[in-house]
Amino acid sequence: MTPGRLGLLGGTFDPIHCGHLDAAEAARAALALDVVWIMPARTPPHRPGRPTASAYHRFAMVALAVADRPGLLASDFELIEEGPSYTARTLDRLAAAGWRPWQIVFITGADAFADIASWHDYPAVLDRAHFAVVSRPGTPVASLRARLPALAPRMQDVRGRLEPGRSPAIFLIDAPTTAVSATEVRRRLQTGEPLDRLVPPAVAEHAR
Repeated sequence: MTPGRLGLLGGTFDPIHCGHLDAAEAARAALALDVVWIMPARTPPHRPGRPTASAYHRFAMVALAVADRPGLLASDFELIEEGPSYTARTLDRLAAAGWRPWQIVFITGADAFADIASWHDYPAVLDRAHFAVVSRPGTPVASLRARLPALAPRMQDVRGRLEPGRSPAIFLIDAPTTAVSATEVRRRLQTGEPLDRLVPPAVAEHAR
C-alpha cells in the first residue's frame, strides 16, 4: 500500500493563477495532506477547443508556480495519458498503482463542484477518493448543501488528518481564495495589463 495522504488539483491551468494555489494550500492545511499534486490536463473534457498554451508551457508554468511552495508538486500524471483527462480515469490509475480511496483527496473549487453532476462517471467518481471543495468568490461552500441536496449527507466540515480506512467524504473548506480566472489572465496578457497578485511573478514572466 502506498503511504501518505495525497492531494490532487487538476485543471487546464492556462495559465495557473493564485486562485488555484490558494485552493491547494487551503486543502493541504485543512486536511494535513503530505503533498498536493498540481496536474495539468492533457485534454480538458469540459472545455471547448484547445488550450491557448501548449501542454509543455502549461506544465512549465505550474512548475514555476510551485517552485517555492513546499508541499505542492507539479505533476505530469494526466499529461502522459492519452485521451480526455477525466477525474474518474485518473483516480482509477492511482488505484491501480496502490493508492486507496481514503488516502486521496481531490481538490476543486466550489464553482466547479456545483456542476459535479456533469462529470464523467458521476456519481461513482465520488466513491474513488475524498473530495475537498474550497470556497471561490461568489460561490461559498456553505451554499452547496442547498444547491446539491442529494450530496448534502456526504458533506462535512471536519478538519484534521484523515483516518485510515475512512469512507470517501466531501469536505467543505471555507477559505479565502483570490478572485481571478484564467480567462481574465489571458485577456490581460493580450492587452498588456498588469498581472500583479493574480499569478506568481515567475508565471507572469513566462506567459509574456
